[in-house]
Amino acid sequence: MIQTSFKSNQRLFGTDGIRGTVNKDKVTALMAVNLAMAAGEYFYGKAGTKKSRVLIGKDTRLSGYMLEPALVAGFTSVGLDSITTGPLPTPAIAHLTRVLRCDLGVMISASHNPYQDNGLKLFGADGFKLNDEVENEIQSRMISGPILAKSENLGRARRMEDAIGRYSEFIKQILPKHEDLTSMKIVLDCSNGASYKVGPEVLFELGAESVIIGAKPNGKNINLDCGAMFPENLAKITKLEGADLGIALDGDADRVIFSDENGEIINGDQIIAVLAREMQKNNELIDNQVVGTFMSNLGLENYLHKLNIHLHRTNVGDRYILDKMIKSNSKLGGEPSGHILLADFAKTGDGLLTAIKILSLLKKSGLKASEFLRPFKPVPQSLKNLKNIDKNVLLNKNIINVVENQKKELGKKGRILLRPSGTEDLIRIMVECTDLKLINTTTEIISKAIIKENDNKKC
Repeated sequence: MIQTSFKSNQRLFGTDGIRGTVNKDKVTALMAVNLAMAAGEYFYGKAGTKKSRVLIGKDTRLSGYMLEPALVAGFTSVGLDSITTGPLPTPAIAHLTRVLRCDLGVMISASHNPYQDNGLKLFGADGFKLNDEVENEIQSRMISGPILAKSENLGRARRMEDAIGRYSEFIKQILPKHEDLTSMKIVLDCSNGASYKVGPEVLFELGAESVIIGAKPNGKNINLDCGAMFPENLAKITKLEGADLGIALDGDADRVIFSDENGEIINGDQIIAVLAREMQKNNELIDNQVVGTFMSNLGLENYLHKLNIHLHRTNVGDRYILDKMIKSNSKLGGEPSGHILLADFAKTGDGLLTAIKILSLLKKSGLKASEFLRPFKPVPQSLKNLKNIDKNVLLNKNIINVVENQKKELGKKGRILLRPSGTEDLIRIMVECTDLKLINTTTEIISKAIIKENDNKKC
């Protein structure tokens, strides 16, 4: 039987909005209608304009055609005008929500997940993602039911025709007016996702010679063996084309991974190091501090320490990174997966914005990407995902003891991090150490212990 609603004791929101398998999990048309009515009621009038309105964007998933009109129906029923943009990156929706003075914004996307999944990310009138308190209030209103608008006060819906152009101009302003990307050859992988129109357009307008891949979405090929989740093909093409740099965005383009001219992949930690170094040179870092996550490589922390830059660590997800950046007044934050936040320009991770900034720095350096974009040597790291595991197993005393014993074995040579995924049904085990043998041994000991305890719990 298809689930068309959620239980009152089930938390609808995860670490990055709502996400799940369409028509199997909590992501259904009925949920979208209910969410829109509840969120619309809560945010009505928040922007302080005479007519309340919401901005709705999406990536290229087939289910977007189902969820978009469901959201429009819900929002208009409580009196909000709805503005739809069609396929556009998540950071574009965050930006345009604020500059268009909308009461809220919604991005229909499951980010890097396969096409069968979809989700909803909500932004307030200020362009920031919602905190737990607001999400809980919206869910509470979904349960109690909204007050519908009178027939004469229903909202209207329209398509925003110049959304791509507005966002393109915003992206380009990260470069000084006298700069462009002429003489640079770039391979861009749009992951068959939300950036497939705006990404190539921005590179063209900035004068770059571009080889575009992953820009033929069919509703089912988003993130399919392409983009930031699978950058190997990008890396291969970058080398074959003799390009200066390869750029791989994910499905909703809020993260970016690079390839150098030799076809070697460069992750987010290296990019944070480059940006921190350059921003420090230009006195753009306040109090010499950067925000990373518990997944950030120990090599990054050591490199920043040599520059007298402090690395704050926080939970995984740009929402938590931004929160720490605001509290510490940091200008730069990010994570290995390619979420990079530049506080002076954006309020969420923006893959395209980061890519243009890196291209600008690379061109001015006069160096090869392999020389310029690898400022430190990463400490070896193992990441293992255990699927179909009860996440509460991490609270088991036996597991806690096993992990503590392994931490003692590693000592100061490494780190261990166990965390349940906030968007998928799995547990991630990260082990980092200068001793490769110790990494493999530690990973196996912990994973076997978790599987054993999980199986015992089922009996």
